[in-house]
Amino acid sequence: QVQLVESGGGLVQPGGSLRLSCTISGSIFRIVSTGWYRQAPGKERELVAAVTSGGSTDYGASVKGRFTISRGDTGNTVYLQMNSLKPEDTAVYYCNVRGYLTAATWGDYWGEGTLVTVFS
Repeated sequence: QVQLVESGGGLVQPGGSLRLSCTISGSIFRIVSTGWYRQAPGKERELVAAVTSGGSTDYGASVKGRFTISRGDTGNTVYLQMNSLKPEDTAVYYCNVRGYLTAATWGDYWGEGTLVTVFS
């Protein structure tokens, strides 16, 4: 059983910063990528940032230059540093892990989400 637990969401004013954390627990044979997605009310879930096991990163166009994804030393934690926050960044942010649960079983795992609200 793989479990993802997000933390760090909250209320922040425009221009402020937040740091989200995601702790990954359980047994995964091989993680291929970890990432953050978000979903605002009435909108589809979208990629915020992702990092592969090899260290390659990908960012959504609207957050490039403002958000940074990183992994903890053990690989069981992934962070999202969010700077220069805007009201349009308001959303529920979800942690995602993709990889092999066993050598032959692919898995796509999601946390329950953490709410980020940017308001003036």
